[in-house]
Amino acid sequence: MAATDYSHTLGTHQSGGLQRNQSRYSNALHVDWLLLTLLFILMGAGLLLLYSGSGQDIGMVKRQAIHFAVGFLGLFVIAQFPPRFYQRLAPWAYLGGGGLLLAVLFFGVGAKGAQRWLDLPGLPRFQPSELMKLALPMAVAWYFANCPTPPKLRHLLIALVIVLVPTVLILRQPDLGTSLLIGTSGLLVMFFAGMSWRIIFSMLTLAGSLLPVAWLFLLRDYQKQRVLTFLNPESDPLGSGWNIIQSKTAIGSGGVQGKGFLQGTQAHLEFLPESHTDFIVAVLAEEFGLVGVVFLLSLYLLIILRSLLLASRCETLFGRLLSGSLATTFFIYVFVNVGMVSGILPVVGVPLPLVSYGGTSVVSLLLAFGLLMSMSTHRQKT
Repeated sequence: MAATDYSHTLGTHQSGGLQRNQSRYSNALHVDWLLLTLLFILMGAGLLLLYSGSGQDIGMVKRQAIHFAVGFLGLFVIAQFPPRFYQRLAPWAYLGGGGLLLAVLFFGVGAKGAQRWLDLPGLPRFQPSELMKLALPMAVAWYFANCPTPPKLRHLLIALVIVLVPTVLILRQPDLGTSLLIGTSGLLVMFFAGMSWRIIFSMLTLAGSLLPVAWLFLLRDYQKQRVLTFLNPESDPLGSGWNIIQSKTAIGSGGVQGKGFLQGTQAHLEFLPESHTDFIVAVLAEEFGLVGVVFLLSLYLLIILRSLLLASRCETLFGRLLSGSLATTFFIYVFVNVGMVSGILPVVGVPLPLVSYGGTSVVSLLLAFGLLMSMSTHRQKT
């Protein structure tokens, strides 16, 4: 009996020591190993889907892997700096990002009717709006961290101006989808800061009343066509409705178990456009069926829940506001992409996070997770 008790005590002691060592390593590197593992699994699945969706273009897969490597390097670097560093950096990052957005309007590089990129000497071409995905919520969180809580109406109005300036600049590029998502990230910080439901409903009512004005004076013809296509894709099946019709066909043809890896017809016979970017979920559904979609969405759910848990552990108001916004915005990216591919939302050109092909988008998302880990793993000195 004594030997059994001793063995049990030794096992418990070793288990506790292992947990303490893991915690020590995690605190030393300021990363969350569980979240990192989930991100690695997601990106591995993304490379697999990209290989199929790109028509087995190994060069594109290698470039995406390089994007992941650069993003992870940035994640580790960003996680090493304490929250107070980013709190001081926030207003300057916001002003710098706003300056880059202004530069896009005057010196930006155009593609497919949009002017969204900068091509500076000595640097790869990049999209400043992706950087604003971090700078805007940082700036709003910085502002509320220096205000009394709950915030008063004048504080909310000032924060709303901070949100609207880059949102309008991105809308002018034009990039409706990104402008709405970036604006939402700032509004989420306002919500987490304690904005009352009465004000939220008032803002929603005002936004709803301004929809006719936006339709007449703000939306461009192709954006209006996207809304009309969403309402009735079959009205122009060979034109504007082609993308969503082919996407839903691919999703439906996959059934429960799918056709098998590299066996999808919609993508490989080039019926499905943008199969390596915006519509990569349709490739997953056709080749891996409902089982594959449930697996991917479950993986996203675990990442989001872990991120929200880390946000709740932040010790500073700035950290909690910023981390909560980043985690919730990640969920919105997933929801919007899956929604538009399945036909329940209009097509707005939002890639699937860490799965769709893209350089600046991948790096900015991984930097966001680096910020989240920095906010949750650094402890204030007392």
